[in-house]
Amino acid sequence: MLLLIPTAAAAQLADGPHSLAADDLRVVFWPGHEDLARRTLTAARTPFRLPGIPAGAVTAEGTIYLAPSPAVFDSLTGGRVPDWGAGVAIPSLRVIILPTYPAAAPGAGDPTVTLRHELAHLALNAYLPEPIPRWFDEGYATWSSGGWDQGGAWQIRLALMLGRAPPLDSLELTWPRGAEQARLAYLLSASAVRFLAELGGDAGFEALLTGWRREGSFDAALRNIYGMTPAQFEHAWRTMVRRRYGWLLALSQITVFWVLASVLLIFLFGVRRRRTRVRLAELEAEDRAMPPQDEYWMETDAQEAEPPGVDDPRREE
Repeated sequence: MLLLIPTAAAAQLADGPHSLAADDLRVVFWPGHEDLARRTLTAARTPFRLPGIPAGAVTAEGTIYLAPSPAVFDSLTGGRVPDWGAGVAIPSLRVIILPTYPAAAPGAGDPTVTLRHELAHLALNAYLPEPIPRWFDEGYATWSSGGWDQGGAWQIRLALMLGRAPPLDSLELTWPRGAEQARLAYLLSASAVRFLAELGGDAGFEALLTGWRREGSFDAALRNIYGMTPAQFEHAWRTMVRRRYGWLLALSQITVFWVLASVLLIFLFGVRRRRTRVRLAELEAEDRAMPPQDEYWMETDAQEAEPPGVDDPRREE
């Protein structure tokens, strides 16, 4: 069970955990994290936008555990969370587990975004019936928590350009244990949910979730509200990703073309320049082989100025 912590973490429990509560929210923390617990409780009670979910449809309730060490974190999560995991939500138990030790999830980013990401999981799973496709669950939490921004868009562009993006052959993306690939899977999922919201606008997206809640099926709600099958949506999403985020790849290809073209032009210019230098050298050599122009014309003038001699046939008798 979640609350039965094995002996591996017994040292952390010597003083026992403490808790703060407000309304239906409770934060469980260990000694030394009182201030963090207060900030966490305040942040958890601060409303944030949940696209598609009507205001007041879900309430903030549950328990947030602030794990002070890897041993406690692994005990609470069952040790099934990868090293880069910045937090865990267990919607069926209304539980969130956040690591608070220094080495936890390096590069996890804004802790408020992380907390809201996990709270969004609880809210979405409280509003919609199971099962929720993982791409939608993770994509919705990433988008609504503020984890999607222009930086995320550029990460997708760079991944596509460098060939690091997973094949966009299905929304059922793989979820690797590597931090970089997992981050990209989250961002692609967020792009799919965001694209759904763009297709229908705020009203259409809310109608989609309302229909999903009523009918118990994403596929049925998508057909009824958007007039699309899941396969049609996946095709439209793949097209959107390549068009919106793949332009950097196309630009890089164009850039490579012009770089190669420029290199070729510089090479040809160099060849032509060397040929010109060779020809100029040949002309200079020819000029040096000829007598100086001044001496040539002086000799000619002197010959013309000399008076006819005795043997000169031009002499008159």
